[in-house]
Amino acid sequence: MRLSQYAKQQGISYSTALRWWRQGAIRGYQAPTGTIIVEVEEKPQHQEKHVIIYARVSSPEHRENLERQAERLVQYCTVRGYQVHQVVKEIGSGVNDSRPKLLAVLKDPQASRIVVEHKDRLTRFGFRYLETLLAVQDRTIEVVNLAENSTEDLLSDLTSIIYSFCARLYGQRRAKRKTEALVAQIKEEALPDAAG
Repeated sequence: MRLSQYAKQQGISYSTALRWWRQGAIRGYQAPTGTIIVEVEEKPQHQEKHVIIYARVSSPEHRENLERQAERLVQYCTVRGYQVHQVVKEIGSGVNDSRPKLLAVLKDPQASRIVVEHKDRLTRFGFRYLETLLAVQDRTIEVVNLAENSTEDLLSDLTSIIYSFCARLYGQRRAKRKTEALVAQIKEEALPDAAG
């Protein structure tokens, strides 16, 4: 665009725009005719936040609570003026780090705002890590209610943690016994060959 058009668009005088161009504050070039052409950087259009609601309960017995939780979040977003693109509902422990629906939301670069009712609906541990990593990607987690959730959910998650540690512990012992048995079998098979 011509420098005169630029000055008018910016609400400044032509002489001010010319001075800025000479100082290098305005990018542009001078055409052979003497007209100064300003290279205007196109500003990216304001992108609407891609809002995703994430609701979770720890067990199927709480399915009704899951529906109510999702409804409350939709109402919250409506009041805030957010256009909700997706409502994700999941049943699983807050300590389970392999919830497929949550992982899909976290992997989706379009999900610029994730709305949850409580921090622990997203995860019991490591909320700050998720929040920090998403912030680096210019994405946010919006927590509606910062108060802690029910004792029942905490007990359910504690049970999940104990179960997980027991499975690891007993799994390791079983693996050790299998390895020892396999080594003994190989030794037995190797001894007759050495003798013969």
